[in-house]
Amino acid sequence: METIAEEIKQLAKEKDVVILAHYYVDGEVQAIADYVGDSYYLSKIATEVKQKNILFCGVTFMGESAKILNPEKKVIMADELADCPMAHMVDLDKIEEVRKQYKDVAVVCYVNSTAEIKAKSDVCVTSSNAIRVVKALENKRIFFIPDNNLGRYVASKVPEKEFIFHDGFCHVHTSITKEQVEAAKKLYPASLVLAHPECTEDVLALADFIGSTSEIIDYATRSENENFIICTEMGVFYELMQKNPQKKFYSVGHRQFCPNMKRITLEKVKNALLTMQPELVLDEEIRKKSFLPLSKMLELAR
Repeated sequence: METIAEEIKQLAKEKDVVILAHYYVDGEVQAIADYVGDSYYLSKIATEVKQKNILFCGVTFMGESAKILNPEKKVIMADELADCPMAHMVDLDKIEEVRKQYKDVAVVCYVNSTAEIKAKSDVCVTSSNAIRVVKALENKRIFFIPDNNLGRYVASKVPEKEFIFHDGFCHVHTSITKEQVEAAKKLYPASLVLAHPECTEDVLALADFIGSTSEIIDYATRSENENFIICTEMGVFYELMQKNPQKKFYSVGHRQFCPNMKRITLEKVKNALLTMQPELVLDEEIRKKSFLPLSKMLELAR
């Protein structure tokens, strides 16, 4: 009898579907995906695959990015209710207000945002390319949306620019506290602390390395150290342990998981393949407008 993983592989092949999964979904879902990565890698890979259909195991904004860059492909979400609260944490009126106030401003939009918000922005960034992209912009003044913590981290690395910050945040990363990290360091003193820039400034101050999800994985894999305290969503532990079975990885608290990412199961993946639903559909005008900042990101990040 075929396992569900084998059924999924067979259905994907029959229906010309590429399965893309984010590092934060469950390990068993990552195991059946054709490509696993952070949002930047997945948005880039979506433009390079030959399959006519994309099945996205991630949250809505990721599927939207795939659709924006690949209008001719059908994008199916493994779970249409898997959404990112931070992606909605910008008021469109606020963007207009800032543009009126500062004529020379560049609206820099973290990729963790809705297509509507991207459409009102000048360029998108991810946590792995934000510093590079912001440095490459001619504008001196930057309105960074929606994530306040990532914005402040980028600002600390690009002191020559003036930043206007927004108050958006990731509930998973902001739930990691300085006290938890200090307690983990006492428990595991031989460990290096690896943190995502969506964490708060006081947590980042304790980190030995700050980087995107994929950069955290690369750092831990290259490092000669054997022990690590990981300050990001716990789905990343699957890939960390796949690549480094001999190393030890520790979390800092019980709230280090995204309930939206965990909505995605093998049963839902199989069902999406059987029905080729739910399909992600975007308004064509918004898709065209949001294509510009996303493609500008891919160009500047090269």
